[in-house]
Amino acid sequence: MGGYWPNANAIGLTMGGQTPAATATIDKVNISSAGNATVFGDLSEKAQATTSCGSFIRGFRGGGYNGSSRVNIIDYVTFATEGNAADFGNLNQSAQSMAAASNSIRGIFGGGDNPSASNIMDYITMDSTGNATDFGDLTVARFALSGASSPTRALFAGGGTPSKQNVIDFVEISTTGNATDFGDLTSGRSGPSGGSSSTRACFSGGANGGTQSLIEFVTIASQGNATDFGDMTVIRNSQAALTNSVRLLNAGGQPATNVIDFIQIPTGGNAVDFGDLTAQNLDMEGCSNSHGGLNDGYQGTRPLPFNEAGGDRGLFMAGESPTLRSLINKITISTDGNAADFGDLAIARYGASGGGSKTRGVIIGGIAPAAPSVINSIEYVTFSTEGNAADFGDDVESKQIAAACNNNTRMLNAGGRKSSNYDTNVISYITMSTLGNATDFGDLNVQRQNLKGCASNTRGLWGGGYKSPGAGANDIDYVTIATLGNAADFGDLNNAVYVPASLSSTTRGIFAGGTTTTTVLNVIEYVTIATTGNATDFGDLTTATAALDGVSNTIRGVTGGGETPSKTNTMNKITIASTGNATDYGDLIFSVGKPSGASNGHGGLVGG
Repeated sequence: MGGYWPNANAIGLTMGGQTPAATATIDKVNISSAGNATVFGDLSEKAQATTSCGSFIRGFRGGGYNGSSRVNIIDYVTFATEGNAADFGNLNQSAQSMAAASNSIRGIFGGGDNPSASNIMDYITMDSTGNATDFGDLTVARFALSGASSPTRALFAGGGTPSKQNVIDFVEISTTGNATDFGDLTSGRSGPSGGSSSTRACFSGGANGGTQSLIEFVTIASQGNATDFGDMTVIRNSQAALTNSVRLLNAGGQPATNVIDFIQIPTGGNAVDFGDLTAQNLDMEGCSNSHGGLNDGYQGTRPLPFNEAGGDRGLFMAGESPTLRSLINKITISTDGNAADFGDLAIARYGASGGGSKTRGVIIGGIAPAAPSVINSIEYVTFSTEGNAADFGDDVESKQIAAACNNNTRMLNAGGRKSSNYDTNVISYITMSTLGNATDFGDLNVQRQNLKGCASNTRGLWGGGYKSPGAGANDIDYVTIATLGNAADFGDLNNAVYVPASLSSTTRGIFAGGTTTTTVLNVIEYVTIATTGNATDFGDLTTATAALDGVSNTIRGVTGGGETPSKTNTMNKITIASTGNATDYGDLIFSVGKPSGASNGHGGLVGG
């Protein structure tokens, strides 16, 4: 069977429910390890008959019944950070007993009781916030149905009209439009649960005169009727399903129970005991950060599309505002909002190079207040432990306004301006998991300062810069990070620009803002890292800004700080895989120029 997902950081959440009154509780399990659930946090309100879906980063609750009325609320949590849910936006209908399915980009909510049986489907773009958009209609208006997905298809199965339905219909997630008939369940029933690998969808339990323990499955990429799989350990309906694409857990349900059991999706057979919820709970749904809609057909042969460390922390370190700063700002990249204090560097500085592995954030060089003002000091922090930075070692030369890029093993620091006021083409590197001084890697193709760097797991790129005396640079250089040697020509940016921001996904490198010798720019450009060639227009920042920096979690990029020409604390966000203008993300703690960005989930880390 295909569609297996690695059991790394596989978090499953149940959202709300009835215990026996409506509850706001969110329970959490590690899907790959049997055991009892723990409390993750609370929804924004008490709600039963909710529905849920998840991306790599976020889990969502849509709609439900709050004890007095049906609601259209969508709220979300960040899987990597336990706590209460935040507001996302609203559905187009106030309904309970809907179903949801998702891939890594879109979540689709379908059907429900509003109070009549509904055929409405809405969708959200999960790395943003805002109200849902109309997707189309189900083939049959119904409630108490279930959803499951592959990365391309969403399936909706069963439900009531109020008569019990055996209908399975499907949509292609990346499009919009009405659903198409897929096939039938073995019998009509309401309140089944749905979960999937990237190839198989399983539908469990439900009610049709009596409550059932039956589990059946379909092959998502085909069409046809469901086939018997096995049985749950208890008969139930209105339970939550949680998957890591190898295991499917069914949790809670009616009659009221706290039982969690699981099956192995590829093999078939009866469920076995997993553990217990924190309380008997029914009429809720579940989500995870590793279900079949996210894995893109993983066969054990390609890089993970997210990293085990969580990959959602961004740091903006140091800078000038107008005095030199040692403060480290922190953000959760997938969640809009203002930055908070992480800790301090030992040496205040600006114009330094920043980078991050899955575990460490690192800053190299820059200008410090005390002589000699241009320094070679390297400091690091541990992303999972807030606090002050510690000494790492020294770079091969003292320089400022250089640029770094890295994968999970090596961080490369290139170019810059030396204390002798001469530009340099030197590329140095450190091994990020150790401590010690940097070593020579090679030379840039074009000697310059005020450039910026980004990376995939295999390639490092540097774009833009300033060539002394008096000329901006549009050059893009690249190296293979694992191989010492000189950089080669990649192509050109559309503008001869210096002090832009940079960030990356696994496939795209982004350069944003910066200044020519005469004009501060709002332009965002991108390149495909695995190829060579010139940059392509992406969109615009909200304000023309130079001397800023960027961080990313491979899905979303955030730029922060800079000069407009006055110092700013503004942060902008983009979805890296798309194109379009940036939107407001929030604010840094203070206005600052030339901060240094680092994150633990950028494109250089995936697969490393």
